[in-house]
Amino acid sequence: MGRFRDALAAPGLSAIAEVKRRSPSAGDLRPDANPARIARGFEAGGAAAVSILVDERFGGSLEDLRAARATTALPLLAKGFFGTRAHVEDVRAAGADAALLLLRDLDDAAVDELTRTAEALGLDVLVEAHDAEELERAVALGTEIVGVNARDLDTFDVDRRTQLELVARAPRNRVVVAESGIANRAEGAAAELAGADAILVGSALMRAPDPGAKLAELLARPLVKVCGLTRAEDVAAAADAGADLAGFVLAESPRRADAPLPVPETMLSVAVFVGEAADAGTDLMQLYAEENGHRSRDGVLLRGDAPVAEVLDLPWEEDDTSHWERAARTRGRVLLAGGLGPDNVRSAIEAVRPWCVDASRSLEASPGIKDHARVRAFVEAAR
Repeated sequence: MGRFRDALAAPGLSAIAEVKRRSPSAGDLRPDANPARIARGFEAGGAAAVSILVDERFGGSLEDLRAARATTALPLLAKGFFGTRAHVEDVRAAGADAALLLLRDLDDAAVDELTRTAEALGLDVLVEAHDAEELERAVALGTEIVGVNARDLDTFDVDRRTQLELVARAPRNRVVVAESGIANRAEGAAAELAGADAILVGSALMRAPDPGAKLAELLARPLVKVCGLTRAEDVAAAADAGADLAGFVLAESPRRADAPLPVPETMLSVAVFVGEAADAGTDLMQLYAEENGHRSRDGVLLRGDAPVAEVLDLPWEEDDTSHWERAARTRGRVLLAGGLGPDNVRSAIEAVRPWCVDASRSLEASPGIKDHARVRAFVEAAR
């Protein structure tokens, strides 16, 4: 177990931040990129590891790896099209802690041989799969770190839905990395909730004016959920304010939506149910038990049938002065709801450190109609 693997296996969602000057799919990204400076920025932005493209097709070289090694203590992943023992030896000598192996280009015997070579040199390997067959191969080979790439390397198309399905299928005793197609917090959270231990982000960072600051933005927690949405203009206002989750109440309520509304790529949609959940076509479901004709105090956030976070709320139409203290004692992902608004969400975050904060009534002009200024204030306070 090497330090690259250890860094990715830490609690919470980790990030491998990638340095690359160009991409075959997108062309030039940052032709004048300084790997040493950018690696330092990634370390300050919260990266668990840094990926360095060493292939000339991406504008990279082993010299980039050496430059990054000289300026950061983070584990370094060398990315290229490696197929020989010499390739692995070269990246190790240049300062890599891990090397990428592409199942698309290597048969099982080659992957096994290169993995053994890497282990003898003290390197981890990230074995990358693009489809179900390659994922099965990675698992059968005993791969400890499995990358699931959303990008088809022949067409360059990104299929995030298939990626998330594969991430969810990967064994939980492996370190799983979701690669490509992640440009915002919601997409990172979708990978996290599917079971990814880490995300690998490159193009979105290299296009940003400040790559390290962009990384910090992608990793920022808590996420922010605006619930009780009933109108497209309110969804747009929440998205513009920077909210990450859009909640649609499909139970009896003054805030009941006829159906979930479309949301932009920067948000995940959440259908809220009481008593029994149903497939509403949303990314997630928030389910409360039914008690005396209304919702229970607490609920669960579901991805399909799988619980992915605890929803900690106030009792129905009651208060509880110990609510935040109770939430702070809860382990795992906490979606904190109940009485939150622009005036108290910052105090709640400091007390609880939740994974997500959720507000509805406090952001309304009238039941089901959002006050856009209060929505903006809530998101700004939560950030």
